Amino acid sequence: MVSERKFTIGAGLKMYLGHRETIEWLHGVAEIAKNHPAVVEGVVDLFVLPGFTALFPAVQMMAGTGVKVGAQDLFWEDRGAFTGEVSGTQLAELGCSLVEVGHAERRRLFGETDYIVAAKMLAAFRNGLTPVLCIGEIEQQDPELAADECVRQLESALASSREANLVGHIVVAYEPQWAIGAAQPADIDYIRLVVDRLLNTVATDRRLAGSFVIYGGSVGPGLLTRLDGVVDGLFIGRFSHDPEALRSVLDEAWAMRKFLPSQ
Repeated sequence: MVSERKFTIGAGLKMYLGHRETIEWLHGVAEIAKNHPAVVEGVVDLFVLPGFTALFPAVQMMAGTGVKVGAQDLFWEDRGAFTGEVSGTQLAELGCSLVEVGHAERRRLFGETDYIVAAKMLAAFRNGLTPVLCIGEIEQQDPELAADECVRQLESALASSREANLVGHIVVAYEPQWAIGAAQPADIDYIRLVVDRLLNTVATDRRLAGSFVIYGGSVGPGLLTRLDGVVDGLFIGRFSHDPEALRSVLDEAWAMRKFLPSQ
């Protein structure tokens, strides 16, 4: 019996594009998504993470396209005297459905600790936002050790939410830090071992049902095909800055949609 695959594809802009550029990019993605069979037929669950200033127009532009909109960060409190911060309550009110948590740059540049990441995860769940949880080892190493570290990060990030009994499905973005911005992604077998451990960890908690593990880190053309059967999708950075490049990933997913389960 032939079944249909499902993929989760995300595109994060970081702070590379100005506001006008971001609006043009969103328009390009919306035009592609509303006509692409992978999105229209539900083969790909596509989400975008533009900068804060573009979130409201992004929600408006993506209405009716099947594309979900999320933010690149949130604060751990919902209200208060926290100048310059953006809360999960505000993001939900804007119409966001996801939020990125724990990216390596947030940890490295802004000193976000495991405690802060866990607090932000709880804030996301508390406001009905799906966390896109970024995890990954700092240096390339034995893949078993890398998997140990990634599972540790996953469990740590969920600790406060589990204690508060506020846990739901998540998108785990496995991004080995040494591969972010590199010329090549991690080796396929390396990714497979780490992702298998993460998938098995997610599967042990029924409250995480519906969660996915996707790969990010030097994502480019053909990687989804090379990772066939290894991950649930991709988290795309620089490669997605050209909407046509994003279209090529959707084309890949559409071509890979059918598979024959083992008997």
